[in-house]
Amino acid sequence: MQSFILSFFRTSLISTLFIASTASSFGQLPMDANGLVDAYERGEGVVFHNRASGYSLQFRGLAQFTSETRYFSETDEWTTRFRARRIRMRWAGASTSEKFRYRVQYELSNPDGDGDDVSGMLMDAWCAYQPSNRFRLTFGQRSAISDNLELRMGSNTLQFVERSRLTSAFGTIREFGAFAEGRVRAGTNGWIKLAGSVVTGDGAAERIENHGGLKYEGRVMWLPLGLFRSFGEFRQVDLVREVQPKIMVGSYGSLNRGMSSRRGRTSGDILYLDGNFEEALPDFWKIGADLLFKFKGFTLLGEFIMTDASVPDQEIVQRVRNNGTFSTTFEGGVDAYVRGRMMLGTAFNIQAGYCFTNLWSVDVRYTKLNAADNSFLNNPTFYARSAYQDLGVSRYFGRDYGAKLQLGVMHTEADPAAVTTAGNAFGGSEWTFRVLSQFSI
Repeated sequence: MQSFILSFFRTSLISTLFIASTASSFGQLPMDANGLVDAYERGEGVVFHNRASGYSLQFRGLAQFTSETRYFSETDEWTTRFRARRIRMRWAGASTSEKFRYRVQYELSNPDGDGDDVSGMLMDAWCAYQPSNRFRLTFGQRSAISDNLELRMGSNTLQFVERSRLTSAFGTIREFGAFAEGRVRAGTNGWIKLAGSVVTGDGAAERIENHGGLKYEGRVMWLPLGLFRSFGEFRQVDLVREVQPKIMVGSYGSLNRGMSSRRGRTSGDILYLDGNFEEALPDFWKIGADLLFKFKGFTLLGEFIMTDASVPDQEIVQRVRNNGTFSTTFEGGVDAYVRGRMMLGTAFNIQAGYCFTNLWSVDVRYTKLNAADNSFLNNPTFYARSAYQDLGVSRYFGRDYGAKLQLGVMHTEADPAAVTTAGNAFGGSEWTFRVLSQFSI
């Protein structure tokens, strides 16, 4: 409770100071016939715009608080936690005349690296050159191109309290590097969107040292019935109620040359060395496909993903322990040991929901993880759970994603090797009950 109060107080104070200083700064700008225009819409943020110069600045904030209770039916064990799930602040600016955009986003709730978050405060820090509305070049830290579709959708627009376990198992979340995105016409109404990037492959740029080589990503998306309204492809619930059916089909892939973590989300967590104490790291590749459909409040999202690795087992002769010492032992052999510490396998996620005109929504989801023979997905404490069924009920207070209350229940099918967080073996079901409240500005 103390950490919750401190996080809330810190966010409120920073938000107040920023808005006050920004308003003061813009208030000192010279006013003319095109003068300064201030706009605010809940959930979309505060916008400052000077028509004479073409400069604009947007400030947005998001606060989500959750409670989570887990029940292990076979052992009759209960665990509960309360936390500030997300407390975020984002600044975004643009210059229409110079075709320049930027974004900086912070997470203030001290995320622990699970779900769709990364450890550390800085989430986005990028600048982009956009010569037209069909092409953009970006450099900096931002969301990964080769993550599943759900991770491209705003956290304030999700159908459920948490993203699917496919996302938490395989998502990279953030990358640092160079990104290119474009779109071209495909028929009368259709569009094809293309994206590619060259990034460090070590996730968010929290550490200076880059382990291994670079990571190469690509994605293609086909929208045969036209673009979604109000950025609908980046927002999960169909609050705007698409008046015409809209569909998007996509595929993506990536190759990470020399990865030093379980899935490329962090840097230097898992290191292997050759006989000369030089790094000898596995390559990691990922491919996937996804589908999004929306029409008059109904949303359908489907995702598939596959990962594998290439292990230089002939080169690896030792590994670095967590305490920095070295070891030459590899239980089960080098190849099996290295794979056993990575997120390898396949998964699919399918979810659907309907948002009524009174802004109540009912949603269902099914997620299936299929671990490779040697994979961290077999870890008995954190995974070794093969299937997840979710039911969610949400109440939205407006069509702006600004405020909502969500309740969810998830049933997990555990493998025989699974254990609880207390280390107790159980061979049955795991139930998770969640409540989320959200407000964004």
